[in-house]
Amino acid sequence: QVQLVESGGGLVQAGGSLQLSCAASGRTSSIQSMGWFRQAPGKERQFVARIRWSGGSTSYADSVKGRFTISRDNAKNTVYLQMNSLQPEDTAVYYCNGRTILNNYWGQGTQVTVSS
Repeated sequence: QVQLVESGGGLVQAGGSLQLSCAASGRTSSIQSMGWFRQAPGKERQFVARIRWSGGSTSYADSVKGRFTISRDNAKNTVYLQMNSLQPEDTAVYYCNGRTILNNYWGQGTQVTVSS
């Protein structure tokens, strides 16, 4: 089992920045990649960014490219999402995701609200 705990959400004005963190615990050696998804009210959960645990290759949704950066600290089993130039449409609950060969794990989510 892998447990994921997010932190760092909050309220920010448009154009501002926030950094989200996701700490993994449990069978962290089984993690192949970690990522971030978000879900706005009334909408489906959507992919934001992903990073491979080994090698560190990254991928991003088109809507966040150039504004968000995903990174990891393997020693701390933590993944980060640096969010810059935030816009009201970025408002959502952000969920951390961890993938192993057999399973998909989710954190409890952290609210990000961007005011105009």
